[in-house]
Amino acid sequence: MRIVSLLTSAFPVWVLVCSVLALVRPELFTWFSGPLITLGLGVIMLSMGMTLGFDDFRRVARERGRVLPGVLLQYTVMPALGWSIGYLLALPTPFAVGLVLVSCCPGGTASNVISYLAKADVALSVTMTALSTLLAALMTPTLTALLAGNRIEVSALGLFLDTVQVVILPVAGGALLKWKFPRLIAPVLPAAPLVAVLAITLIVASVIGASREQIFDAGGRLLLAIFLLHALGFVFGYLAGKAMLRRENAARTVAIEVGMQNSGLGVVLARGNFTNPLVAVPSAISTVCHSLIGSLAAAWWSRSEPDTGSAT
Repeated sequence: MRIVSLLTSAFPVWVLVCSVLALVRPELFTWFSGPLITLGLGVIMLSMGMTLGFDDFRRVARERGRVLPGVLLQYTVMPALGWSIGYLLALPTPFAVGLVLVSCCPGGTASNVISYLAKADVALSVTMTALSTLLAALMTPTLTALLAGNRIEVSALGLFLDTVQVVILPVAGGALLKWKFPRLIAPVLPAAPLVAVLAITLIVASVIGASREQIFDAGGRLLLAIFLLHALGFVFGYLAGKAMLRRENAARTVAIEVGMQNSGLGVVLARGNFTNPLVAVPSAISTVCHSLIGSLAAAWWSRSEPDTGSAT
């Protein structure tokens, strides 16, 4: 199981290596497309549901005072950054809409791994991810339509139905399986995070490979926009988390949750609801970017033990 844990922790490496390979040899990954991408995200969310269980959802209600600040920042700071950066850098419409879409997505499962590596509050990270994911069915389509609707036709209903299908139902199904069949699920649980890592890596590499020419054409401006989105998300998340929760490990957790998105969801929603395939590109690059930023932050933070005492 130690090998599985090490492979899971190497998530940013897998994403980076496969993304580079996809740019060089797209055919290695472009076979993973269409319904396979939707199925892959469903597997990720099912794994998340089995890892969480209903106890984590009950903890959301008990610890709402600690959880809500991070979730609030997730759905305010990031969408505002996504819209502002796309506007200021004058991104082409498909990329600007894609940037808004990924900025409106909930926290990703990779944030839980990064929180562990950063010596942050893993339980708080898991709870924030769970709540932001449950709220995604309402918040992601609503915010995307509000911020991007003047640039391109956005179907809020379509985004809502897709989010329910590929996020809410699999997460609930995974939690139900863990509750009803704990002995059957127990042997599978250690491998669930690794399965999620492999699935998201294939999704990202597939989209990058399929959009290779457009990525090269977009060049530094698109990469800069995505880097700024996540870097500023980490910075604002940390500062706001420190101000509101007053504990170092909680501030680290909020920074990670705010700065890292469920980019796989962004890919699936873009593919299913927008006719232009380029809308999915920012979500794919986002996975590489926030994973690298998160890993660097975790490496820095892991050098010191955070203050875990109660706020005074």
